[in-house]
Amino acid sequence: MSTHTTPAAPEAPLVGLVMGSDSDWPVMEAAADALAEFGIPFEADVVSAHRMPTEMIHYGQTAHERGLRVIIAGAGGAAHLPGMLASVTPLPVIGVPVPLKTLDGMDSLLSIVQMPAGVPVATVSIAGARNAGLLAVRMLAAGTDELAASLRADLLDFAADLNAVAARKGANLRQKVSEVFADGNGALRGGR
Repeated sequence: MSTHTTPAAPEAPLVGLVMGSDSDWPVMEAAADALAEFGIPFEADVVSAHRMPTEMIHYGQTAHERGLRVIIAGAGGAAHLPGMLASVTPLPVIGVPVPLKTLDGMDSLLSIVQMPAGVPVATVSIAGARNAGLLAVRMLAAGTDELAASLRADLLDFAADLNAVAARKGANLRQKVSEVFADGNGALRGGR
């Protein structure tokens, strides 16, 4: 299995980013981008639950021994990868339903989210890999080490940036609306 770490963080990977096929990468790349934004070292690989079950089980069983702290698993169709990994690892697993040509990812979503009691998988929206990456950052920020403290500060800055973007969008919308209405009483400029 190959290991890819972000250029800014050559340390050992903390997050395992796996998918059932390399065709899932266009969706899963958004998780990699989110991790890279926060300088989180990660590894990325194909670990198919159906085509390479022995390797998949080994990956899940040894992930914590190799220093991983979170696994993000993307899968489409039957989407068993996140649940199977969750069944063999003590680490938190975040499932990303990958949409396929049929059923628009609903099959993947239902397959991942309907886990039996005792085998939890945090599940994001269909193709929601960016949120999976951000959730992994939040999980790492929940710790008590120096990295966690740093990530908490970064996440507060990130939330402030999101707030500022939303506030600008609101201001822009209010400006557009005020330009549409001439007298402020709801009368359209130019009348009808």
